[in-house]
Amino acid sequence: MDHSPAADAPILFFDSGLGGLSVLGPTRALLPTAPIVYAADYAGLPYGAKSNEELAARVPALLGRLVERYQPRLAVIACNTASTIALTHVRAALDLPIVGTVPAIKPAAEMTKSGVIGVLGTAATVRQPYVDDLGARFAGGKTVLRHGSPDLVTAAEAKLNDQPFDTATAAEQAIAGLRNQSGGAAIDVIVLACTHFPLLLGELQAAAGPGVQLIDGSAGIARRIAHLTEGQAWPAEALPGVAVFTRSPDRPPPPLAALAPYGIGSIETI
Repeated sequence: MDHSPAADAPILFFDSGLGGLSVLGPTRALLPTAPIVYAADYAGLPYGAKSNEELAARVPALLGRLVERYQPRLAVIACNTASTIALTHVRAALDLPIVGTVPAIKPAAEMTKSGVIGVLGTAATVRQPYVDDLGARFAGGKTVLRHGSPDLVTAAEAKLNDQPFDTATAAEQAIAGLRNQSGGAAIDVIVLACTHFPLLLGELQAAAGPGVQLIDGSAGIARRIAHLTEGQAWPAEALPGVAVFTRSPDRPPPPLAALAPYGIGSIETI
């Protein structure tokens, strides 16, 4: 009996907000006709301010609803905070392949010349023992400095929603949060450990300077998705994707024009 998914079964991308677009972009480049459902939990944003217990309960429950509604072939938790806290809970709860997002500490450790790596994430991500474990496994003998920046999430959301926000200052303050730590002046690679942050790549690179390389895990996640779906049927041509937002009283969905470059053609709320 053939259990392979139907050609129109989508890939579900899930994030607290718009950060997962930085993962959707490279995935569309590899799988140009893949049907897409992009889900943003605006009712729960920002995840970085939530407790581990809240997220461990919220994320699997919400993903369960989304899987039931959209019947995806695979789900991507395109959010470092949700992945580091809730990935094992989601995999236990749902019977489909789940791809998580982990800070790109391993490639950063291979790239650094100075031996000092910066990890920029949300407050929730940078405090996780999971990040300690990645550092111990892949960056032994290197110095790993971390900084949590909730303002960068706000800045990225504002940028895509076409709202006024001093994104340059937010980037400068975030980079300073790493540099001002003991040994921080020697940082030559910075891991963007939040999917929102690559949306501010220009601002962060300007703040970090030309001698610092910025790295994130989005290309590796896209390759993982392509590998897991290898040999599966896809539509002959790309259809407009759907973006779905959890209802928030004070945060309406962004304009469709902000999502259209990522292949999104309609917006729904749940």
